[in-house]
Amino acid sequence: MEIGRSVFASKGYEATSIEEVAQQAGVSKPIVYEHFGAKEGLYAAIVDRELEDLVARVSASIAQGTPRQRFEDAVLAFMSYVKEEPAGFAVLTRDSPTAAARRGLTRVIDDLAQRVSDVFRSEFERAGYPSKVAPIYANALVGMVTQVGHWWAAEGKSFSTENVARHVAALGWMGLRHLPKDPAAPGAKREPKRRS
Repeated sequence: MEIGRSVFASKGYEATSIEEVAQQAGVSKPIVYEHFGAKEGLYAAIVDRELEDLVARVSASIAQGTPRQRFEDAVLAFMSYVKEEPAGFAVLTRDSPTAAARRGLTRVIDDLAQRVSDVFRSEFERAGYPSKVAPIYANALVGMVTQVGHWWAAEGKSFSTENVARHVAALGWMGLRHLPKDPAAPGAKREPKRRS
């Protein structure tokens, strides 16, 4: 799986062959087929393993501490994964033609957003905000962190992951800290209600 992850990360799904993976791993092609069924099976197993690693890291980071600490720790956990597992992040962010693996990063975002949403929901209730809007903010913040991870992996490595995490966490936290209970500004145009 390590060899497969490396080859998929560098070449992408389409350009990777089971022959190449087997040759680099020092095994025969039938051995790979016996364990994974086909290239799709190997790819899906690698994606699942990377998802578990990333979700576990972020989930552990939001398990305790103040809301701000949890948020900053979650951003740092994500950025640390991007830095420490570049091949895994590349596999998760590449498009895949398989239905099972296509959702790589989308699945990561969905899983993380759900966990963050659970934390937000309880914090929103405690602070007197409507908890039903928690998924909006959770998805927005997880998406922001994911996009920054893409940027850092491609061209932002002159910044440390810790520095990037602090900046992203500051932006997200300041937005949350000053979150109005009703985000519609006075006098703002609203869509007219539709009559049934």
